[in-house]
Amino acid sequence: MDTKKLRQKILDLAIHGKLVPQDPNDEPASVLLERIRAEKERLIKEGKIKRGKKSASDTPHYENRQVGEANEAPFEVPESWEWTTIGEIASSILYGVSESAKETGQYKLLRITDIQNNKVNWETVPFTDYDNNKAQAYLLNDGDILFARTGATVGKSYLVEGLKDSAIYASYLIRVQTSSVILPAYIKFFFESGFYWEQISLNSVGIGQPNVNGTTLAALTIPIPPYREQMRIVEEAKKWLSVIDGLDIEIDDLRTFITQAKSKILDLAIHGKLVPQDPNDEPAIELLKRINPQFTPCDNAHYENLPKGWTEIKVGELAQYTNGKAFQPSDWEQRGLPIIRIQNLNDENCKYNYTSIGHEEKYRITNGDLLFAWAASLGVYIWKGDDAWLNQHIFKVEPLPFVDKQFLYYLFQYLISEFYTRSHGSGMVHITKKEFETTIALLPPLSEQRRIIKSIKSYYTTLDNISANL
Repeated sequence: MDTKKLRQKILDLAIHGKLVPQDPNDEPASVLLERIRAEKERLIKEGKIKRGKKSASDTPHYENRQVGEANEAPFEVPESWEWTTIGEIASSILYGVSESAKETGQYKLLRITDIQNNKVNWETVPFTDYDNNKAQAYLLNDGDILFARTGATVGKSYLVEGLKDSAIYASYLIRVQTSSVILPAYIKFFFESGFYWEQISLNSVGIGQPNVNGTTLAALTIPIPPYREQMRIVEEAKKWLSVIDGLDIEIDDLRTFITQAKSKILDLAIHGKLVPQDPNDEPAIELLKRINPQFTPCDNAHYENLPKGWTEIKVGELAQYTNGKAFQPSDWEQRGLPIIRIQNLNDENCKYNYTSIGHEEKYRITNGDLLFAWAASLGVYIWKGDDAWLNQHIFKVEPLPFVDKQFLYYLFQYLISEFYTRSHGSGMVHITKKEFETTIALLPPLSEQRRIIKSIKSYYTTLDNISANL
């Protein structure tokens, strides 16, 4: 279940006038807008506010006309609704202050980064000092809506509710205060709707750092329902969104269960409890000695009651390990084969460096090769790309004949926590080759390895399908 799409659908129904029924007894939105305009004119005459660049009379009047006709509305809304702009219904649109954050101060300083998932942890919001007289204009109050005007989060908004501290807001935020006949919660829901985000996408500027200024924000088009319908919409939307939030929690719980289930399956597999042993399998120790007559078991037993046919073995005896080449920035080019760094293994969108120079074949990796990152972020990977060169801090792992590559992949996944325990370094965490190779592992017969692989894949496929359909 895609709860994000479900949430979007509820909000889109809300701003289209389809979430709650209309009541013919409601005072129409046109009356609200006239009241807002009259109040603004009074405040302008009293010198309390300035007239904006565009007067109220200049605001386009939309009717529910068909597409292609003059003054067509963006979409059809109920007759009692009106189309207007954020600037027309706002009593104030104001940029924040350019002050530095401090550990102590007179005011909390709310920044874009303090707003996460429509919430603010005020305990972690820093402080600042600001002139008391000037601060009055920037003090936050319940019902204020803050709008991120720049950066990756441009367009993100936050409705201030339950404020307990004296707080002002930083310059990368714009505060919108609505007229008294417009519910801030309705505007907040509009700020999360698909129609709102379409307008933000069309009006944001800047390639490196997209932004939307106060003028652009004021010009955003918004459908306004009667006041009493605003109340009904907010109440109904909150009810549905609360249900969706509950689904989110359940989905998160299910995803956690799936992760735990995979971990448990791996644990059972590596301890010989996922599939039954077959007495006809050639014991792992016999296969090892047949391939390498010089092989000797570990000196001391780490595990009691090993599954029948299994043996203990050091990681260094499972495969041949080749560390990648220490490529230098001077080796980088824009052509040739890619150089695979740890970043490229962890992030498929990470930029590749290339080299057209030939290198020793031991540093070349091909599709299906097993890799182990032993520094910075310990991890095991199966390379799924074309031919490439392997950078330092990554082992190319070539399993010996008595171990299946896919089984070794699962084994290393299980051993990651042990590898971290044996790692070093406060700056870049790494595990030395000695610590890595002396780590003890359990090895089943080759036939059982393949049964284990088949069973793990079957379980994982089922769990992945469940996860994909949440």
